[in-house]
Amino acid sequence: MPLPPARVLTASALALGALLTASACSAGGRPEASAPVKSPVASPTPTPSSAPPSPTAAPALTEAQARAALITAADLGEPWSETQGAATWRDGMLKASTDDPDCRRLLDSLYAEEFFGGDARTGAVTGLDDDWDEAQIRYQVVVHPPAEVDRTLAWLGTLPQKCGRFTAVTGTGTREEVEVTEAELPEVGDARQGLRVTLTAATDDAPTLTLELAAVRVGEDTILLTNGSLADLPTDATWTATELGAARLAEVRKQGRAEV
Repeated sequence: MPLPPARVLTASALALGALLTASACSAGGRPEASAPVKSPVASPTPTPSSAPPSPTAAPALTEAQARAALITAADLGEPWSETQGAATWRDGMLKASTDDPDCRRLLDSLYAEEFFGGDARTGAVTGLDDDWDEAQIRYQVVVHPPAEVDRTLAWLGTLPQKCGRFTAVTGTGTREEVEVTEAELPEVGDARQGLRVTLTAATDDAPTLTLELAAVRVGEDTILLTNGSLADLPTDATWTATELGAARLAEVRKQGRAEV
């Protein structure tokens, strides 16, 4: 049986190149203003009312901006398409528990696709299916304070050590061996963390679910994606979606500021 054609991410490469070119063209240096002439008269001592105002946080993304920052099947190219629904392995293998609180929190977060707590708001979300490897990507643009996001990223970074190997039990009583390692991500955004999680059921002909997580804060906003499969995991899609998604989010935010 002939092998499927090699993956070619031409569409995403062109899209990313266009975004980066646009950013470079708008990033020209601003000439330095000449220093003001000092007045011989001493300035009065500033009062609290004359103190410069503290910088305000950037306004939250609108719903339209969040949707514009999502990746699409066209960005990843063949064999990706719009999702047909949640993958069966989500309930079958991710809905599991364990005694360790950190490891249990990880499983709960992977199942619910909620890593930043109940106060975090999902600005937009999409799902994509891989018709070759039956992989599925869930991609979100999350609105949450940067300090809170960074705390979650720091917690995720501790999990390869805290939860490197542990046993979980599904709702049907099946035992699973779970392994958590760090996943390499492109150098994008202001803070990032990647994880690779494998779950192997302790049964005959045991299936193995491999899942990658990428969380990247881009200024005031965050992208979160999971990419999972019971077959070969297309890790190139994780990398491309993260790289392109971070560039797109930054561009959407920059355009939004320009329109204000």
